[in-house]
Amino acid sequence: MLIGYARVSTVHQNLDRQLGALRAAGCETVFAEKASGKSIKGRPELDKAIADLGAGDVLVLAEWDRATRSMFDGISIMQRVHARGAAIKVLDKPHLDLTTRIGQGFLAFLSALAEDERERIVKRAADGRKSAKQKGVRLGRKPKLTEHQLTKARTELARGKSCRAIAQDLNVHHSTISRLR
Repeated sequence: MLIGYARVSTVHQNLDRQLGALRAAGCETVFAEKASGKSIKGRPELDKAIADLGAGDVLVLAEWDRATRSMFDGISIMQRVHARGAAIKVLDKPHLDLTTRIGQGFLAFLSALAEDERERIVKRAADGRKSAKQKGVRLGRKPKLTEHQLTKARTELARGKSCRAIAQDLNVHHSTISRLR
């Protein structure tokens, strides 16, 4: 039996391309989820797909890096699949025979590349945030209150008005005002 697994990193991304490839490959069952690849935890659908595998079954992935982002995680997935007597097929790497030791070695290498790519993404994002901060860009959420509203709220607090009353006047949550104390 062919069991498919698809994953995208955010709820805003689309699974259609992967699902289409898995169905075209003949997968009878497909497990899909929207979960970040930065952690090896939090992928319950991958766990279910592996748990569904029996002897002779094949776990089909549209792309290897959709299942893993680290070399050790990739090796762990291979071990879990092979412990069930199953194999792994990666659609975007048809030249690899993943039922052999050489193929599994290539898959471990691809996992290391995926881990390296994840580290480069994280570094680029951190560098971008650092550069933006140096340029004076304010990161994070937009402030709930304007400078004028902040001044008004502080004045009202100094006069003894309650946080809830001020918050109601300014149409914000009372905790926003209480943080001004």
